[in-house]
Amino acid sequence: MTDPMAHNNRGGRQHIPRPPRTRIGAAPPWADLPAERRRLSLADVRARCADLPLPPPLLPGGGRPSAVLVPLFERDGEARLVLTKRPESMPNHPGQIAFPGGKFDPALDTTPLDAALREAQEEIGLDPASVEVVGALHPLGTVLGQFSIEPFVGVVDGVPELTPHEWEVASVFDVAISELLSDDVFREEMWTWDESGYERSMQFFELVGETVWGATARILTGFLAHLTGTSGPGDWQEPPIGNVWRGEPASEGALSETEEGAEE
Repeated sequence: MTDPMAHNNRGGRQHIPRPPRTRIGAAPPWADLPAERRRLSLADVRARCADLPLPPPLLPGGGRPSAVLVPLFERDGEARLVLTKRPESMPNHPGQIAFPGGKFDPALDTTPLDAALREAQEEIGLDPASVEVVGALHPLGTVLGQFSIEPFVGVVDGVPELTPHEWEVASVFDVAISELLSDDVFREEMWTWDESGYERSMQFFELVGETVWGATARILTGFLAHLTGTSGPGDWQEPPIGNVWRGEPASEGALSETEEGAEE
């Protein structure tokens, strides 16, 4: 297989436990879009989130409820998305890229949205009062069924002043939607874990110096597919059921995908 990091100095040093049987997947879903349709303003994001379908309820038997916030703001007329990087010192998923978010705490949160906003304030100092929630994305489950994640899209007027939590977040950064939609940023891989031949679609976003993958990439793929009116690969529209993805082998050693946004 061609080294996915050997292009344009993109990609980070995140640990990605690829199985032995891996192949390159399809081109980006938005590959046929002209450049001008990949540059979106915050008003564009608001308008396109207005017709997000109502997410289905989480099914019984899923993992522990959690939520993440997909924060966006505008600079120079272009919508930008906020991401965080976990410290290398963290025992779980060190150095991984994530949306701000975490577990639903019934002692503190009335709804999953409360959890997403609370965690965003704790992790990056984003004032909940400054966030306009414009949509909820399809929930998804983690590989081992430990968490069921509900993502919410929030927009902020102006450029927010963000401060990473001293031990939960190594850095907070933003990236333009147009960059995420660049052909040399998105990559799909097809992973096979056992002799059944079952392939899993895995999505990656190769930023300069960082690789976004796992739950964050799955959420991001679905969100960008909606913004561009295209059809995203993978299972981002499948509800979490049971303790693993539908049809996927249950070998815990093999299923070690990072679920960085919700697992702390």
